[in-house]
Amino acid sequence: MKASDVRKGTVVEHNNTVYQVRDIERSSPTARGGNVTFRFTLYSIPGGSKFDLSLRADDDLKELDLVRRQATYSYKDGEAFVFLDTEDYTSYMLDADVVGDMAGYITDGLEGCYVQVIDDQPVALQMPASVILEVVETAPEMKGATATKRPKPAKLNTGIEIQVPEYITNGERIWVSTVTGEFSGRAD
Repeated sequence: MKASDVRKGTVVEHNNTVYQVRDIERSSPTARGGNVTFRFTLYSIPGGSKFDLSLRADDDLKELDLVRRQATYSYKDGEAFVFLDTEDYTSYMLDADVVGDMAGYITDGLEGCYVQVIDDQPVALQMPASVILEVVETAPEMKGATATKRPKPAKLNTGIEIQVPEYITNGERIWVSTVTGEFSGRAD
């Protein structure tokens, strides 16, 4: 697949090593006729060693054939996250380093996740595009402050903090994008 088509969570092979793409930075050229480059932050599977790779948009990366199994988050076992296959109830244990930043979006019974499996080993997690989280701590709306709706920080039930519109209050359930980490609307 072309470097420009690679998304976060994709599992690729580079120099005979299997990696999961954790982060992508796109840099546009300053000179005319220059190429757009992509800087990938990769983590080896298994092992989780970090590797940075820069490619031009047309460069190829080999996406690996892996099995994607739909799964529901079940429970935490120490530092590991346990997901249950929605079809055959196989349990997949994913270490905290594999889950990475996605841990802040995982709630009890979360559905719509995909565990990626290579040779019967769970190696990566794909999250739904957005999840419902609960606001546990945010400042009250300031009455008549200004006409502009400024965002304010809110702590969510998983421990992460994001910016939310001023009208959001404690106890509200909201949609949060797992791609951008941003507020995407009220859930109820």
